[in-house]
Amino acid sequence: MNRKEFKGNIDYATLENGSDVLMDFEKLRKVAACQDPVVPVIVQDTVSKEVLILAYANEQALRHTVESGLATFWSTSRNELWIKGKTSGDELNIVEIRVNCEQNSLLYLVKMAGKGSCHVKDAHGQTRFGCYYRRIKDGRLEMV
Repeated sequence: MNRKEFKGNIDYATLENGSDVLMDFEKLRKVAACQDPVVPVIVQDTVSKEVLILAYANEQALRHTVESGLATFWSTSRNELWIKGKTSGDELNIVEIRVNCEQNSLLYLVKMAGKGSCHVKDAHGQTRFGCYYRRIKDGRLEMV
């Protein structure tokens, strides 16, 4: 999937900043088809308590996270290790790693080293604090 295309003719600018609800209900099928077995990882800011990201980790990503103290994931679309902030500088420092009761998901409690955690920038070119910056209201998306 190329970065400018999503669901046929919908581009990422529309997807990431638009007001139409365009949910990717195929995401878990794509995750299941990736080359490595993964678990979901919820990332939460320890100060604000805001949920920042939902990502995935394989054994390698979890090991790297534990050893480095940096939130690390497995990119299910690129099938490669994704060290959050490696290119942007918006690292997420691990405060604590929690495991759910069935040991099939993780919660990373983090402290941000940068201004945000999302790869999407706002209208002023600033990194968004977290990935959950819109809500559904009256069948449309609006900024929170």
